[in-house]
Amino acid sequence: MLGLGLLFLPFTGPAKGLLALARHIAGEAEGALYDEGALRDALLALELRLQEGEIGQEEFVRTEAELLERLAEAWRRRPQV
Repeated sequence: MLGLGLLFLPFTGPAKGLLALARHIAGEAEGALYDEGALRDALLALELRLQEGEIGQEEFVRTEAELLERLAEAWRRRPQV
């Protein structure tokens, strides 16, 4: 059976590498999406935009709810100590 594995290595090797790369990229993207510091910064920036009149109350409420939901998800994903 080892012979078949070596025979198909030129095909399976790159596919396995691509899959590993895709998993890594997905993990990094997920980490960025739920980064607590970045979410807090976004909430502060959102508040400033509201105070400066750049956005209205409706957009503020909608965006704040999205950011708070992501922050809550980040807290749920924290490793339990």
